[in-house]
Amino acid sequence: MNFQPLGDRLLVQRLEESKTTASGIIIPDNAKEKPSQGKVLAIGSDVENVAVNDTVVFGKYAGTELAIDGKEYVVMELSDILGIMK
Repeated sequence: MNFQPLGDRLLVQRLEESKTTASGIIIPDNAKEKPSQGKVLAIGSDVENVAVNDTVVFGKYAGTELAIDGKEYVVMELSDILGIMK
C-alpha cells in the first residue's frame, strides 16, 4: 500500500466485530454497526502517542472512508482517537 497520511492524520483499518451473539444468534450484515476499533497502519509526521500497529478506539462516525486496492480504510485526525487498547 502506498498511502502516507499528512500532518496529524492516521490510516486505520477497522477491526471486524463478531458475527454472532454470545448465545449463538447470527447477526446479519445490515443489522451490524460499524466497528469502533481499528488497527493503525500509517501515521502522519505530527502524530504523537500513537504508533503503527496500535489498536485504537474512535467514534462511530469518525474519519473519512477510503478504498485502496479494493480494501476499506479510514483516514482520521488524531483528535478522533478516543484511546488506545492495551
